[in-house]
Amino acid sequence: MNELGKISSKSQIKKIPGLTNLYNNILKELEEVEEKLKLFSRSPNKLVSEVSTYLFQKSGKRIRPALLLLCSKLQGYKGKENIILSALVETIHTASLIHDDIIDNSEVRRGKESVHAKWGPNITVLLGDYLYIKALGLSLQSKHRRITQILTSISARMIEGELNEYYLSGNLDVNEEDYLDIINKKTASLFSASCQIGGILGKASKREENLLMEYGNNLGMSFQIIDDLLDFTGDEKILGKPILSDLCEGRITLPLIYTLNNDGKDNRKLIAELLSQKNLQKKSIKEILKIVKSNGALDYTHKKAEEFSLKSREIISQFPKSIYRDALGLLPEFTLHRRK
Repeated sequence: MNELGKISSKSQIKKIPGLTNLYNNILKELEEVEEKLKLFSRSPNKLVSEVSTYLFQKSGKRIRPALLLLCSKLQGYKGKENIILSALVETIHTASLIHDDIIDNSEVRRGKESVHAKWGPNITVLLGDYLYIKALGLSLQSKHRRITQILTSISARMIEGELNEYYLSGNLDVNEEDYLDIINKKTASLFSASCQIGGILGKASKREENLLMEYGNNLGMSFQIIDDLLDFTGDEKILGKPILSDLCEGRITLPLIYTLNNDGKDNRKLIAELLSQKNLQKKSIKEILKIVKSNGALDYTHKKAEEFSLKSREIISQFPKSIYRDALGLLPEFTLHRRK
């Protein structure tokens, strides 16, 4: 059994709680977030209402809203502003996924037809813009002016990450530093902002706010690395999308970066030839998977995710013990061992 297999076995022994258990103490608030998202879906414009309603059907993990809620409660927050702000970070996340699917020409999102596939690129890009603008506009209602500044800055950062990823699409010279920078901007930045906003609501000290930001950033990095690893190792039925779909869309992620830099010139040349095909055939996909699985790339990728996961657990352990700290402490474990 390889190292990745050992890790998977250990995760079964540990019995990492599912999200329902981790969210146990914020379930009521998450239901209120869902109601806010339904409210955001309503519009006098029938098309906007139809597409938004389709988008916000409860199917995601809602990790970003949960982080904001948990971090605010960790700091003793008792109000209701965390509900609408949690809905806003989920709206920004959803807008980013819409734009992502257009760029990648993705047909499937969360196991169902993507908005891009269902309504076409023109409507989809406009809806993504609409959701970004609506979320930032609603954030102006917050009593904390910094929060709008944070969400505006993070939205720009996420788009910058998307631009960088698109620019480097299909480039086999992408290195690990490039990759980590992209996922930091595209994914980890919103995790970090969600935690920071929760801290601001709970009147966290500057030190506490910085710790929450670091926690969220490291959790987000681990989350995205595992997401990219699952593109090589996941079950298509559980993932809701084909294996190597990211690679077929031109994304060069850590397992392939490791392979290209550590598996010799012959395999690098072979992978380059396979990827030069306009549409990757099943035989080519199997060949790439065989190469990547044989050289330690998967173990290396999981270890990198584990490093970020460990950092996030170490950071959150510095807060006083509570049910909210316990949940935040277990989220990195869930992220590290998830299957979808």
